Amino acid sequence: VQLQASGGGLVQAGDSLKLSCTVTTDIFRMYVIAWFRQAPGKEREGEEREFVAGVNWGPRGTYYSDSVKDRFIVSRDNTKNTAWLQMNSLKPEDTAVYYCAATHYADARRPQDFPSWGQGTQVTVSS
Repeated sequence: VQLQASGGGLVQAGDSLKLSCTVTTDIFRMYVIAWFRQAPGKEREGEEREFVAGVNWGPRGTYYSDSVKDRFIVSRDNTKNTAWLQMNSLKPEDTAVYYCAATHYADARRPQDFPSWGQGTQVTVSS
């Protein structure tokens, strides 16, 4: 399975941005898709990527980190092999490289539970 994230950019605090994750696979509907992020410099420090939001393959629905649950919305369309992350009321601390990832484990939050990753897309929020 291959994933490609897109939609990042430079915005001001309070703005909205929508990220897309297009997945190349014949069984997209069977994958849990999640979004992670890594703030500038954190990768060099050895910190793992931070879970942001995920969308399950079935009725278990969506799940979020506490830091974004009232501002971000994750969704998917199985007919388009695509998942999205709608980010509202963005804050400077949301600045990071955002990654989408795929797994078969429902409600997964740990990076090590995701065997497939896309390249990141940069989101920068100015104050």
